[in-house]
Amino acid sequence: MNVEELVEQFAESVAAQTEAIMRGDARTGNKHARKYGAAVDKLLAHGNAGRDALSALLAHERMDVRVMAAAHLLRYRTAEAKAVLEEAARGEGLIPFGAQQALKRWEEGTWALDPEPSS
Repeated sequence: MNVEELVEQFAESVAAQTEAIMRGDARTGNKHARKYGAAVDKLLAHGNAGRDALSALLAHERMDVRVMAAAHLLRYRTAEAKAVLEEAARGEGLIPFGAQQALKRWEEGTWALDPEPSS
């Protein structure tokens, strides 16, 4: 898969997970979480090119996709990612709660979705 296909898989899997959770189907939600987790791992393996490709999702039409991309891009695109998360965090519900938690972990220094490469 190329980076564009990985970005598409990430977005589709995040949306599918949200829809499964809203239906109360945790098993299917977890399946989709594994899919977007694998996609983001492969994107991050491409280094900054993969991160740049994922950054396109910061403007995605779906809040869940924007928030999940932002959560993974906090170290690389801090200002843009925080802006997405802060906007989403003003709402109520599952996705805004996720945004609030990502921001909290970032501020606490416990966030680790894309850790600094070791030297």
